[in-house]
Amino acid sequence: MSANERVYGVATPEQIAGMSGREALEAMIAGRLPAPPIARLMGFELVEVGDGLAIFEGTPFPDLLNPLGVVHGGWALTLIDSAAGCAGHATLAPGYGYTSVETKANFARPIAPDTGKVRAEGRVLTAGRRIIATEARITDSRGRIVAHGTSTLIVFPPGS
Repeated sequence: MSANERVYGVATPEQIAGMSGREALEAMIAGRLPAPPIARLMGFELVEVGDGLAIFEGTPFPDLLNPLGVVHGGWALTLIDSAAGCAGHATLAPGYGYTSVETKANFARPIAPDTGKVRAEGRVLTAGRRIIATEARITDSRGRIVAHGTSTLIVFPPGS
């Protein structure tokens, strides 16, 4: 499915009822559920999900540039938060939710307008009943790390 065909929005509780976090994310990738609006705004998309794994890809565009002419670090931080958060989301049973408590990032090299597509890989480090620790790395098309970070997630049980 191309970005032009993708539907953006927020899935309703009825649409995700009975789905695990991984199943919901897989449905977004397949286009059976809408992609979140932030993906359109920020120019990235979830491309792969596994057990405790989420991979996003994005291509920087001119509207992301800071006053120095490089991509604003907030874009990379958002990719890290998204990949790390969705990696945790992929481990959740039906009815459970989460949110980021803290996300930290380190920027290794600038992302320029001509960097091309980047890949953000998020992985779960540890998962408890209430807290999930994750990490994410963003690499450029040459496989070089441009940014990396960690995120702490809090899990919400069904009905909370």
